[in-house]
Amino acid sequence: MNSIPLTVTGAEKLRAELHEMKTIQRPAVIAAIAEARSHGDLSENAEYDAAKERQGFIEGRIAELESKLANAQIINPALIDADGACVFGATVELKDFGGNVTVIYQIVGDDEANLKEKKISISSPIARALIGKYTGDIIEVVAPAGVREYEILSVQYI
Repeated sequence: MNSIPLTVTGAEKLRAELHEMKTIQRPAVIAAIAEARSHGDLSENAEYDAAKERQGFIEGRIAELESKLANAQIINPALIDADGACVFGATVELKDFGGNVTVIYQIVGDDEANLKEKKISISSPIARALIGKYTGDIIEVVAPAGVREYEILSVQYI
């Protein structure tokens, strides 16, 4: 499996979710299965079926998180020295020529992306267009609504 880029914050969030799954979610679903078993006939027991389905989801998510963390390449944006280039972990201020507005995004891993927090995935079209560019460069991004142009106002590693 290829390495999965994560920021330090993203890795901490995945570790916290894994810890919660193992220490809270897993024991709770085991207790729910035991409770459902105590009700008798398992062939017609909806509680048992639901608890087993939930257990399957939890075990799958635990395996997924462990795999991602095992293959993670954790990058601390504050330690990056990219001479002003847009790279993974960089926080980029952009001027959108279409709406004449300024936006700030951090380029993060796929699991960390959250537009509400202004974090865009490294595999998104805008991040792919930004990689390797510098302050003052103008980029074009192909979006569903058409081509959009942005000017890079600043690049920070925070």
